[in-house]
Amino acid sequence: MLSQHFLFFFAMLGAFNGIAAAAFLWWQANGRPTQRWLSLLILAVSVRAGKSVAFYFWPHVPKIVLQIGLTACFMIGPCLFFLVRSSQGDSPAPGRADRWHIVGLLIIAAAVNMFLPYADHLDLWRHIIVPTITYTWLGYLLLATAQVYLHRTRLPRAPSGTLLLGVVGSIWLIWIAYYTSGYTSYIVGALSFTFVLAASVLVYLRLRSGQATIEPYQDRRIPQPEAVAQLEILAELMARERLYLDPALTLPRLARRLGVPQIRLSQLLNDNNQTSFKQYLAQLRVGEAKTLLRHVPPKPLDVVAEEAGFQSMSTFYSAFKKVEGTTPAAFRQSVPTPGIDS
Repeated sequence: MLSQHFLFFFAMLGAFNGIAAAAFLWWQANGRPTQRWLSLLILAVSVRAGKSVAFYFWPHVPKIVLQIGLTACFMIGPCLFFLVRSSQGDSPAPGRADRWHIVGLLIIAAAVNMFLPYADHLDLWRHIIVPTITYTWLGYLLLATAQVYLHRTRLPRAPSGTLLLGVVGSIWLIWIAYYTSGYTSYIVGALSFTFVLAASVLVYLRLRSGQATIEPYQDRRIPQPEAVAQLEILAELMARERLYLDPALTLPRLARRLGVPQIRLSQLLNDNNQTSFKQYLAQLRVGEAKTLLRHVPPKPLDVVAEEAGFQSMSTFYSAFKKVEGTTPAAFRQSVPTPGIDS
């Protein structure tokens, strides 16, 4: 009896955590299509896994529960396919053909649920609809895999690229677990999802290390007119609020303050401004330090470093020497003191 309790706990753990993760990702998406597709994918697999657990432990569960779970299963493949498409296409948002594709799938799912309910058409579902769902899932899984292979040069940079490959591999694992459940156990599919979800979270946290979001880094520049406008807005924000003076300023915080996705700000600085976020901050802070070094009476160098936003003297010296080609002390000596005739 205790082993059955443990089996139920671990099998249902993936379903519950998956639904929570899907809700969190959707809430954090901020309009990013790729993250929303990932959220929908996790939700679909979670509902499918929950249906498996319910049926395994309560064979007489209401038929509507089975119908909902199988409908979610029908959407797993399409969600994976459009997740891959959105991460590799020229635009993450679905095009016109993709929108019609999605609408068609939703119409099919709604029509089958409305006109062929599971409770009234048991044989039809068991012998035709369920196998069709299984092989539709496989078909989209093959399409997603082919999409990744054919456009592998467009794979997002790590960690997002690694995660995308992990998602595709995980869905393969779950599909195989369900497809072979007749030779093992029906609960294996749900258990595989619990394992995959836990492993994915651990890998994601390790790769992310507080830096990247799930939104892929598109290896293409932002159009120059748009980039120039955004860089001007960024410069105005920095000049007005002097955010760079905060030693704890991070790329995610600046992106939120600017109102753009973190990955877009990173792309804007790296590809369109030819500088990293750290280099961009260092340049602004060195400019502030130069002003402070001209101050009369002279301020101690450690005070200058602190007021310019540097976290340590070593960082201050290194950044100043890299930007100006000289040390802060040498720079101060080379600047004429105001009010003193030469």
